[in-house]
Amino acid sequence: MNFESNYRELESQYIMPAFSREIMITKGSGCTVTDADGKQYLDLVAGIAVCSTGHCHPKVVKAIAEQAAELIHCSNLFYVPHQGALAKKLVEISGLPGNAKAFFSNSGAEAMEGALKLARIRTGRKEFIACEGGFHGRTMGSLACTHKPAIREPFMPLQPFTSFVPYGDVQALKGAITEETAAVILEPIQGEGGVIIPPPGYLKQVREICDAKGVLLIVDEVQSGMGRTGHWFAFQEEGIHPDIITMAKAMASGFPMGAIVAREGLEFGKSEHGSTFAGGPIACAAALASIDVIGKVLPEVAAKGERFRAALAHLNPRVKGLMIGITIGDHCADVQKECAVHGLLVNCAAHGNLRLVPPLTITNAEIDKATGIINAAVSKFASS
Repeated sequence: MNFESNYRELESQYIMPAFSREIMITKGSGCTVTDADGKQYLDLVAGIAVCSTGHCHPKVVKAIAEQAAELIHCSNLFYVPHQGALAKKLVEISGLPGNAKAFFSNSGAEAMEGALKLARIRTGRKEFIACEGGFHGRTMGSLACTHKPAIREPFMPLQPFTSFVPYGDVQALKGAITEETAAVILEPIQGEGGVIIPPPGYLKQVREICDAKGVLLIVDEVQSGMGRTGHWFAFQEEGIHPDIITMAKAMASGFPMGAIVAREGLEFGKSEHGSTFAGGPIACAAALASIDVIGKVLPEVAAKGERFRAALAHLNPRVKGLMIGITIGDHCADVQKECAVHGLLVNCAAHGNLRLVPPLTITNAEIDKATGIINAAVSKFASS
């Protein structure tokens, strides 16, 4: 495919400068991407935990192409091809008991907006509790429950009102709940926060507190879901059932797609929520194909994560499947750039934490190559 060679000039003149970027990615296959200059990289960013089936997986490409040739859009005024089948699949892999149901969106932020609306309208309460270090989106509602001051404070005041408690602190959470609390919102692993893993048993304790206090539990699986941690959803490791799950990112291998799944008794009535594009036929076809591919590689995810752990052991990585965080500190950006020089894409999340979220299809040979580059890059700046 041809692209504009003057893309930097065009962006500078016509695109709002909301992003910092240096490389144009023009092609991808599996765990490898190619930039505008023809340089290849092993990709451990994967669109920020999006391309979990690898770039342009043949089954996903086929599903998108076949559906695009039949019907691209029809809106939710009509039954949409593949929607029912996908909703059934999401309910099944979520493991929520009873007659759980799904509602589709176009992104993780939109999924959170839907979760907030659903919690408010079904409980009649208006306030929420979220965690320090948590990230749930940049739309106004999802931003209200996102803690990061740098992106939150310029848009204050925000609604719905949200109280923030330290991540992993169940006593602080318990003390923050009031009669106006509709739900507690948390990530089972904080992704944007730097792959921060809570203490064992934390989710179980939060579930028990929510049950005792009569508030809902919303678990944000946008980054940690869809097989990323070796389970379909990270909360499943502790054997709990949230009231509402938000998901997106890897759902459709890069085609914009999100959803919420809510337990029995929590659902939108007619006209309480809606979307023109959400759950479109191409998105649903891509998601079904993606789930099929992920299901086949899911049994290998934990072992691949342990291979990363062993190779990076001296850096004390935080590992849950193929969601990996390494505290680098002030040189995180330097390490990221050094890795890119040597053909490896990694990402710096918050607080100097290197985040690795590669395709779940990554091979052992690719893991070994990637960890070798990371170790060399970290060593280069270790004494600085």
